[in-house]
Amino acid sequence: MAMSSSRAAMIRGRRVGAVSPPLPALARHARAMASLFGHVEPAPKDPILGVTEAFLADPSPDKVNVGVGAYRDDNGKPVVLECVREAERRIAGNLNMEYLPMGGSIKMIEESLKLAYGEDSDFIKDKRIAAVQALSGTGACRLFADFQRRFLPDSQIYIPSPTWSNHHNIWRDAQVPQRTFTYYHPESRGLDFAGLMDDIKNAPNGSFFLLHACAHNPTGVDPTEEQWREISYQFKIKNHFPFFDMAYQGFASGDPERDAKAIRIFLEDGHQIGCAQSYAKNMGLYGQRAGCLSILCEDEMQAVAVKSQLQQIARPMYSNPPVHGALVVSIILNDPELKSLWLKEVKGMADRIIGMRKALRENLEGLGSPLSWDHITNQIGMFCYSGMTPDQVDRLTNEYHIYMTRNGRISMAGVTTGNVAYLANAIHEVTKTK
Repeated sequence: MAMSSSRAAMIRGRRVGAVSPPLPALARHARAMASLFGHVEPAPKDPILGVTEAFLADPSPDKVNVGVGAYRDDNGKPVVLECVREAERRIAGNLNMEYLPMGGSIKMIEESLKLAYGEDSDFIKDKRIAAVQALSGTGACRLFADFQRRFLPDSQIYIPSPTWSNHHNIWRDAQVPQRTFTYYHPESRGLDFAGLMDDIKNAPNGSFFLLHACAHNPTGVDPTEEQWREISYQFKIKNHFPFFDMAYQGFASGDPERDAKAIRIFLEDGHQIGCAQSYAKNMGLYGQRAGCLSILCEDEMQAVAVKSQLQQIARPMYSNPPVHGALVVSIILNDPELKSLWLKEVKGMADRIIGMRKALRENLEGLGSPLSWDHITNQIGMFCYSGMTPDQVDRLTNEYHIYMTRNGRISMAGVTTGNVAYLANAIHEVTKTK
């Protein structure tokens, strides 16, 4: 039936009127919405990512970035491993990109557990490990922190001093109370083992401790095997729970088995442990966010329950993890030929870092530096905790266009044969006088 012209006009008028309030009302609404977020201040710059931003903005042709936490080749360029390229060739056009389960890729998890716990681990055979794919090491730590908060609400976490700055953010945002424990000895540029052991002994029984499995970030200082055994023994006496962040397995020494030694010692001593694994550094999968969280439980039944809860925590966070990085990892680790290539390539990366440590130390000593630089080669992994003060770091930036975090942490991945002499000379200039 045709609508009368008067009714149509009335409906048109009602529609227009319903969505077009007077202009003063719109202005008042806009002001109210603006004030809703008016109290929000800009967040402080991330101390690590801010270094890269400043480096990129510097027009100097001599600039050097030794703040970046990503591997570079000897020309200062990002690297994609050949084993990763081959895995991607196998993936391309051959596999679908459907959702993974909440817990992630079963194949990737299986291979990750073999790396961390051992190829023939009885814990794997007995299905005592609750494990889920995580958003790299950061995501694994955050999942565990939320699990800790939810199921052990009266617990706190002991974090080494110093540590990777994001560790504090992770447990803070998960609302887990934090304490620190002694780790680094500034005078020796090494481990404060006595202080560390005192803090372990003095912590309340059953405390949670965050431990770096290898290549401690930012110091590059690791306990010796004997020291790890003493730490494990004291943990046993105090019934502490060790949570290992293992971001550099294989990348530290070039040998994944050696880099997992601390974890194996704790397993031999009968500890239940947690472990965060990342494939950012050791496979160069920085942007793929590929990692694994695992928790060793009393038995299979407990592991099933714990895994189900980890999945429930992940569900409202991100629903399920990304598939591409998981496919790359599982293909490499499950294929003997590709795994052998990966072991060769990760050793090559580690050896280049070790070589740059030696070259930097030799250049500093060759300049007649009055300081001891033994710690450069005694430390391990991507980072060197140089011992330089914030003022000295500022001079490096302002006078020599060398960028690093103000705590004096040097990313050895940014040191190349082309810039090592320039870097050494600049460090010598800012450190030779008090």
